[in-house]
Amino acid sequence: MTLPEGWEMVVGLEVHTELKTATKMFCGCPNEFGAEANTHICPVCLGLPGSLPVLNVRAVDLAMAIGFALHSTIGFSTFHRKNYFYPDMPKDYQISQYDLPINKGGFLDLPDGSRVSIERAHLEEDTGKSTHLGASGRIRGADRSLVDYNRSGVPLVEIVSGPDIRSSAQARAYASELRGILIAAGASDGRMEEGSMRIDANVSVRHPDEPFGTRCEIKNLNSLRSLVRAIDYEALRQSELLDAGGTIRQETRHWDENLEATSTMRTKEEAEDYRYFREPDLVDLIPDAAWRERVALSLGAMPAQRRASLLARLGELPAAQRDALGVVIDLGFDHFVVAALDADVDGGLALARAANELASDVEHVENLSTEAYVVTLTMEQNGELSATQAKTVLLELLTNGGDPRAVALAKGFEQLSSDSLEATLDGLIAQYSDEWSRYRGGDEKLAQFFIGQVMKVTRGQANGKAVIAQLQSRR
Repeated sequence: MTLPEGWEMVVGLEVHTELKTATKMFCGCPNEFGAEANTHICPVCLGLPGSLPVLNVRAVDLAMAIGFALHSTIGFSTFHRKNYFYPDMPKDYQISQYDLPINKGGFLDLPDGSRVSIERAHLEEDTGKSTHLGASGRIRGADRSLVDYNRSGVPLVEIVSGPDIRSSAQARAYASELRGILIAAGASDGRMEEGSMRIDANVSVRHPDEPFGTRCEIKNLNSLRSLVRAIDYEALRQSELLDAGGTIRQETRHWDENLEATSTMRTKEEAEDYRYFREPDLVDLIPDAAWRERVALSLGAMPAQRRASLLARLGELPAAQRDALGVVIDLGFDHFVVAALDADVDGGLALARAANELASDVEHVENLSTEAYVVTLTMEQNGELSATQAKTVLLELLTNGGDPRAVALAKGFEQLSSDSLEATLDGLIAQYSDEWSRYRGGDEKLAQFFIGQVMKVTRGQANGKAVIAQLQSRR
């Protein structure tokens, strides 16, 4: 998206990531997605009188891991009460961190070489979830609203970037790289569709080299696609309004995916509106050097390091394979690709299967061993399995695990013999004589036609490379 001439967008992102802990932030209720509504609750996360919070140490470990991954300064921090009165917060306040966050400063380097500063990454608890019943799905016009407090009290880290982002594409790259870091650090599963990672985008526009304009915050963007579209829409809305002589009001806005537009939710609150004050039931958090060192040593390689390592082995990649590499790194599947390369599997094949078949069933990847992945791809590369058959075997292994050769045998995936392939082609050439004549005359597109027909007749048992070799030998 291009803004009208003379305008540039200024974007800062606030990324909220739920932490992968067994229990909630200040109580022993399970931290688990998808349970029946209001079954993972207790007096503490409901804020009942007399209940007291107890800090989850594992949540602190994961928050510090995020800080180390983002090159932040980790140190003394305190908890505050952030007061507001929404149905999704049963206490009418949220325990958060204010002026002394656990992680201060830092930066995130993007694959294109640009750097986005990090202002802070602080600990807090999540809110409950409201569901508005009615045609719009919004509170305005709803027939009634339901509240599920299972999420209330789930550990969160809010990561606030500096206003360094200048395009929706850069915002997407930042969010994608950050998601990869959170997964690599073991802090989050990064599942935006489940709300594990949610993004608020602060958007303003200005003429280059002028001071920042008035920003608007777009709340709770839960996909990278929505992030891009919402930023583009909001920046264009502001620039057109200013060009028409209007002014921008600082406010919080909602992104409507169906209307592809933002709309006003409320005027933007400032810190004083929340009446922050120190949480009297929690002591200061002071992680000592030994604690910080233990967390730092537990971190593995981050996405940037793994990307560079894999690129060094793969060499220069075409655009499609670069995209596949990005997916593989984001999802943490590069160990599959490395194992395949060690076994002399073609790099393009290893990337494609990881970025497509494995990425299609992320939940069950733990069922697939690297050995089984390598054996399946080796069978495909050697012609023992067609591409379609190899994909089917991988999907079966993801669902149920097992041995690739046993799965292939059980599914009847035996390659067509050379004699059977020749006979099949003879029949198809006779059936499609016009197409055959055109192919022999130089129409290369018809090679795919004959390959498709062979696969259809043989129910996918033919090897595509063998079919191509036969076609070329008959020209």
